[in-house]
Amino acid sequence: MNEVGWEIDSVILMKLGISVVLGFLLGIEREVKRKPVGMKTTVVICLGACLLTVISVESSLRYAEAYIRPMDPLRLAAQIVSGVGFLGAGVILRRSNEAISGLTTAAIIWSAAGIGIAVGAGFYMAALVVVILIIVFVELIPIVITWVGPQGLKMKQLRIKIRLQDDADLTQLLKDIKGLNLRVKNVRIKDLENGHRSMNLDAMTEKTRYTTDVYQDVKSVKGVLSAEVEGA
Repeated sequence: MNEVGWEIDSVILMKLGISVVLGFLLGIEREVKRKPVGMKTTVVICLGACLLTVISVESSLRYAEAYIRPMDPLRLAAQIVSGVGFLGAGVILRRSNEAISGLTTAAIIWSAAGIGIAVGAGFYMAALVVVILIIVFVELIPIVITWVGPQGLKMKQLRIKIRLQDDADLTQLLKDIKGLNLRVKNVRIKDLENGHRSMNLDAMTEKTRYTTDVYQDVKSVKGVLSAEVEGA
């Protein structure tokens, strides 16, 4: 008879294998986009969550007779959800321009843990459906919205920093920039230490428009000495 601790059956192996495959599918989407969390991270998270869930479920069955009170098979799994939040927080970044990035990646990390728990508890189809839905809504739906969605969802946000010429007419310059098919949301004008002035704009433009084209257009506006455009 095998020693306790070395026993393993095909069902447990199947669960671990399924968690690897589903974690890989989530991670490869982030890997393609060159995000800080790739397939290695999501596979490890999904596999680890599945293992802890399997241990929790199997332990509650194996040692049920040794305890007067019944064991909760998902008590350990419940701690995974809160614990993996620390990993998610690590990929949320606040850039120098106050923009927040990494929220989708953090959500996928949290989802990978949930998928591992689902597989470990035996809900294979539910885990597979969640992976498919995540990929569809992260990859395909944004493309569809770009073409058939409301106008506001077809726009992307840009941050434009302009260094102005000393004799620039600010009002006319702003009108010219708005004439570049840009929807200006916020304007901030600042005096620089060297006596020059700068203008920072939060603007919107079509997602199909290249940021490089916006840069060239802004750079050609009369009164612009130099320009910096940030966007997807």
